[in-house]
Amino acid sequence: MQAVNIEKKFRNIDKYWFPHVVAEANGQHVRLAKLKDEFVWHSHADEDELFIVVKGTLQVHFRDRIETVREGELLVIPKGEEHKPVAEEEVLLINITKAEAKHTGDTKTDITVAIEDMPKA
Repeated sequence: MQAVNIEKKFRNIDKYWFPHVVAEANGQHVRLAKLKDEFVWHSHADEDELFIVVKGTLQVHFRDRIETVREGELLVIPKGEEHKPVAEEEVLLINITKAEAKHTGDTKTDITVAIEDMPKA
């Protein structure tokens, strides 16, 4: 048990959309990621996702609307809700979800990161 310096962890991330697991609690992963440009449409059938924007502005596209999440704000994406995150400028994001939550849900792309390939701090 020791404190995690989030700022330092973000400095060590050099790839966009590549989550790093920095903590685990109660079967949940705390993942950090840098985001830029568009991600892919996807959903998570069995788990909600919690996005906390540390820096920047994130747009989360849903099929019927767009939610804007600004620095210091959070958004819960309910399980099964199809979404596509978009970051026009760099965004630093904390993502909290079940440890078994796949990066892009059941959508497989060339940017999908397997859970076992996510760096652990």
